[in-house]
Amino acid sequence: MSREVRKGREGARVRLVTSAATIRFDDGGRKEHDFDMEPQTALHNPFAVLTFIVAPALLTNASCLLALSTANRMLRARERMHGLFEKSEKPSLTSDEQSRLRDEANRVEKQSLHLLKGLRSIYVALGGFVLATFVTLLGASLAQIEGGLWFPVAAFCGMVLGGVGVCGMVNGSYHLFQATQISMVNIREEAEIIRVRHHAE
Repeated sequence: MSREVRKGREGARVRLVTSAATIRFDDGGRKEHDFDMEPQTALHNPFAVLTFIVAPALLTNASCLLALSTANRMLRARERMHGLFEKSEKPSLTSDEQSRLRDEANRVEKQSLHLLKGLRSIYVALGGFVLATFVTLLGASLAQIEGGLWFPVAAFCGMVLGGVGVCGMVNGSYHLFQATQISMVNIREEAEIIRVRHHAE
């Protein structure tokens, strides 16, 4: 803000200059003029546009990594179920071992369902973040050609799609956490069996 004092035949004049307006006052304190200047919007700020584009892109990268790790866990669950199936075909299993195999198979199946739900939510999040990045980039490009109306619309649509992506990530993380808890149950049961056998020997 700058302040200038000018003296003329009408007396002292004070002009206040801001980034949004220029206001002049006479010596009696009365406002004479108010000129609005062009506001600083997100359209004229390249860092704001870059933020709207880069933020969904980073979340898209995080969703891809989470989807890859979840798919890997699905494959491991499939291999574990196949191993349980081979163990169940042995004719020399006791009743306790058969019961333990059934319980473990049920937990692995439940774990696979959680992983599938988590992977589905992560794919939804990935699509939401990709669309948010594309819509924001398209709106920023059209705003330079057609005017400033396109950018607020694109920014709103990008935020809605980004919100869908965030909800998908949260839901997917919840199911992945549930699957991890089931894995811990299997690990604790196997550890207890090893301790019992070692104590018996």
